[in-house]
Amino acid sequence: MAFPGEKLTEGERHMQELAVLVQKTTHGCSWWERHGVDWACLILALSTTPAGFLLLRSERLVLFCLGFLLLATANTVVTVKGCHLASHSSLSQSKFWNKFWEVLFIEVCGSFTAEIGTHQHVKLHHAYTNVIGLGDSSIWKAPLFPRYIYLFILPLAMPVITPIVAIGLIQDLPVMTIIRTFLTITLGMCAHCWLLVQVSGFQSLFSAFPCMMLYKAIYSIPYVHVNIFQHIGLAMFSPMKKPKRIYQMAYGVLNLPRNMLLDWTFGHSLINCHVEHHLFPKLSDNMCLKVKPIVSKYFKQHNIPYNEDGYLSRLRLFIDKYEELMVDAPRLTELVGIQ
Repeated sequence: MAFPGEKLTEGERHMQELAVLVQKTTHGCSWWERHGVDWACLILALSTTPAGFLLLRSERLVLFCLGFLLLATANTVVTVKGCHLASHSSLSQSKFWNKFWEVLFIEVCGSFTAEIGTHQHVKLHHAYTNVIGLGDSSIWKAPLFPRYIYLFILPLAMPVITPIVAIGLIQDLPVMTIIRTFLTITLGMCAHCWLLVQVSGFQSLFSAFPCMMLYKAIYSIPYVHVNIFQHIGLAMFSPMKKPKRIYQMAYGVLNLPRNMLLDWTFGHSLINCHVEHHLFPKLSDNMCLKVKPIVSKYFKQHNIPYNEDGYLSRLRLFIDKYEELMVDAPRLTELVGIQ
């Protein structure tokens, strides 16, 4: 950021110009465009859960599987799209309600800690995108596992691993936060199992628990893929030589193409508008989609890279170069001549 009277660098000027263009588009948008569309997706997902729980009572395999998929999809919309929007305070303009949704979606529904999750995602990953040792997505690496185990089997353990990791991370937080987090995670999981017993007809909480873990794991494989595809393998920067924000995001972030299922369950900001999301993280999914043409046009007009690649193309790359991308230390990128 330049002080008054100080000349802007090229990167700062580009970011300022782009921000003005985006603000012109977002300023006149209604509540429905800014928040309503995404709330409609969340409410629609939640509205399918009664049918999902009831269908699990069926002795017909087709109906049972349909209920299973309904619950898996609804859970993913809430715990991925909902948690992500809540962590960025994109669901409301009220601080109180943003905190409420953050705790509800991340802790009660997502079985993770809101404080640590928000800090790691917003304060580290976004502020230091692809900066080695800070926001370089190394948290997603598990070099001890072979490529096919990591890419296609290990993600299925995420519903079990997530609450265990959360309890481990909250040890240094204030006592009241530790108590709240433990209670909200426990409440969310017990309430879920109770519904499976009372509505779906499971015999006990112990028989309901594995079913809950299974349908929570359905979308874990693409979730892990998306998180590694959009950053790892792109430019990585030294903390001492981090480029200006617009170049940091242009070289270190990638958009995947539109996908009806993933756009709805994960949200546009995690799939086809990830570049836009990293540039303007407080925008909702719908608003990211709205400003996407503006960002891509500006980048192309000023010869700034606008990274896009297909899901299967990235998957092939990670299978072919797994050792280089997920095991070896990343190579540093220095943008020579870029201010």
